[in-house]
Amino acid sequence: MPGGRRTLARMENGAGVRNSRARQRALAIGVVGRPAGDGDPLAELKELLRTAGVATAGELVQVRPDPDPDRYFGRGKLAELAEEIKRTGANVVACDDELLPRQERNLEKELDVPVIDRTAIILDIFADHAHSAEGKLQVELAQLQYNLARMRGLWTHLERLGAGRMDGGIGTRGPGESQIETDRRLARDRISALRQRLVRVEQNRGVMRARREASHTPAVALAGYTNAGKSTLLNALTDAGVGVGSRLFHTLDPTTREYEHNGRSYLVTDTVGFIRKLPHQLVESFKATLEETRRADLIVQVVDGSEPPEERQKAIAAVDSVLGEIEAGEQPRLLVFNKLDLLDAEARRDLLVGVPGAIGVSADTGEGIEELRDRIEQAFEQSLREIELLVPYSEGARLSELYELAGELDREESAEGVLVRAKIPAGLAHRFAEFSVNGTGRQSG
Repeated sequence: MPGGRRTLARMENGAGVRNSRARQRALAIGVVGRPAGDGDPLAELKELLRTAGVATAGELVQVRPDPDPDRYFGRGKLAELAEEIKRTGANVVACDDELLPRQERNLEKELDVPVIDRTAIILDIFADHAHSAEGKLQVELAQLQYNLARMRGLWTHLERLGAGRMDGGIGTRGPGESQIETDRRLARDRISALRQRLVRVEQNRGVMRARREASHTPAVALAGYTNAGKSTLLNALTDAGVGVGSRLFHTLDPTTREYEHNGRSYLVTDTVGFIRKLPHQLVESFKATLEETRRADLIVQVVDGSEPPEERQKAIAAVDSVLGEIEAGEQPRLLVFNKLDLLDAEARRDLLVGVPGAIGVSADTGEGIEELRDRIEQAFEQSLREIELLVPYSEGARLSELYELAGELDREESAEGVLVRAKIPAGLAHRFAEFSVNGTGRQSG
């Protein structure tokens, strides 16, 4: 909105505008480096708008190497855009890239309608889908960081984001301080306060994480493009009963559930979905949440196998980019193509060609889930060390500890105690060195 906060209009109760009350009709625009052929270069932007509850009235694409640095579109295309706005009755323009503040201002001046960019739409969706206290703090931080460069002396956007509740509101300006300087100072103060609160939340999360790590239960993180079916896969693996939906970014708050396979327990965490051009502000704000992915023993990268090959590759590249940004790019990874039930026999055969180590599953029907559990087990076993121990009968507690770590193990009763062969995490072998048959607690033989 000219001069306003750079998000979609919201209802008073904070919910996004729904299609049944589509008060906003967007004209989607984008710049592409080459003609798209049969593909739709704005398909994802239109899906984002749908998720935000905004109707798409039309679309316009300009083919050029880079967007115009001042107006995004060239002057000739701008005139065509103005005509298209009149023809379609659009009352907002939605751009498929993050706009510079000057591009945004110039577009609104030329077109006389509000202009929102891709980042604003994603932030709006996140604000609508955040339910936990941590998720709301993270979204608010990202919104403030995004809006800081776009403030033009308005007060209401800070009130909506909560800064108006802080001590030092109206009446605290220093001599000669302009309104926009006041807004920016308040925003920076609020950003600082949010970061401090998130540090405390992360400390609490760290305590819970330390308890999980102390149990040495294998940790698996589900990562993937938004709407690839991660939450459905979590339910299929663990019978978690987590809510699923067909909208983008349905899951924001990480959900961890446990399942058992061949006598060993595994923890699986479903995290926020990724997307092309995921705003840096969100990656930064959600780093604490994404930390669950970085600390996992194995990342199961979920891909929508029903998409065309080119779209699958784009989704994989987008996830690879974010994993690299959060320093999880080197973690052990298993590629899983979901939604096999939507493919015919030929498409299923082609799906795994040239992708060694990948598997196909259908989280909806359960097809391939048992194989996935086996593959997770195999991946974890690669980090295990085989040990051979003689545990005295008087050390029953240590034997119980070994069962918790190893799950299934081979045991043989003897006069001196229980002879045990087991596989445990290599870093824990030293705990049982005193019982090792070769005196080291390391691999026998």
